[in-house]
Amino acid sequence: MTRSNDGTLDRRVVVAELLREPGDLLVVTGLGSSTYDAGAAGDRPLNFYLWGAMGGAAMIGLGIALAQPDKHVLVLTGDGEQLMGMGALATVAASGAKNISIAVLDNGRFGETGAQFSHTGLGADLAAVASACGWQTVIIARDMDAVGLLRTRLRQENMFAVLRIAADEKPRHLPPRDGAYLADRFRRALGVTAD
Repeated sequence: MTRSNDGTLDRRVVVAELLREPGDLLVVTGLGSSTYDAGAAGDRPLNFYLWGAMGGAAMIGLGIALAQPDKHVLVLTGDGEQLMGMGALATVAASGAKNISIAVLDNGRFGETGAQFSHTGLGADLAAVASACGWQTVIIARDMDAVGLLRTRLRQENMFAVLRIAADEKPRHLPPRDGAYLADRFRRALGVTAD
């Protein structure tokens, strides 16, 4: 079955490009593929991986953006995870935070549970939803030229991007999974002490 939003981009290549030379970019990843791919692109203390917090990536990213106004936060997540946290799109847009971007790897599938069609695979349009929620800059990337242009913009602007990726599965690259370790590592990298 072919859907209108079926993508062709290689997910692992897309994430490697977006996270190439990340500098001090703060990266929050959603459950599953975005975490595997961010880890494969280069595990680092400024990557905050969410294991089992489906639907929470955008809100955790917003919290970090508000706490670290001099740093830019990139939330990198999948369509299934973002669909679970749909209300976050309105909250982040309404917050006025200018130092956060969200990039959704959209393959129209729930990759972690067997590749069943997600709502985006059945016609939901996350870009239209984000626009309706108040995001001023919304972009859909369907080819690597667009991804290359997004690399810089996602690090400097407040924007929502949908990247149309292929539905094929990649080998899993598992970065650290211990939540306490990841939180402590992230805080230390920011110079924040836990009281």
